[in-house]
Amino acid sequence: MSNLSEGQLAELKRMLDGRYKELSEELHREVNGQDDYLDLATEVPDPGDSSFANLSVDLGNAAITRDISELRAIEAARSRMENGTYGDCVNCETEIPYERLKVQPTAERCAPCQEAWEKSHAEGGRGATM
Repeated sequence: MSNLSEGQLAELKRMLDGRYKELSEELHREVNGQDDYLDLATEVPDPGDSSFANLSVDLGNAAITRDISELRAIEAARSRMENGTYGDCVNCETEIPYERLKVQPTAERCAPCQEAWEKSHAEGGRGATM
């Protein structure tokens, strides 16, 4: 594991736990408050109503997908904490600086490896970013 102190690890764990709780609550609100397509569109929707309904449902789904992805990243970071690899880059195995982890506690790569990964994975949006 990286050379993080017990205090630094505890602080990062608190940050991860707090964000996990926030996301769980937000996800619960999003799922319960998500507008149903039929509620948004009239019985005989014109193209504008249908388009608005589709957009609203798609935006809701995108928010849910984003939150689920972040929850998974937090769970992966917790797993790395448990198995002793948290703070080590998954690519080059060098230590990820504490300052980077404090800004992005779910970071799994050092900044140079993350930059290279983002350039080689055009689809983006997956995993922790810079």
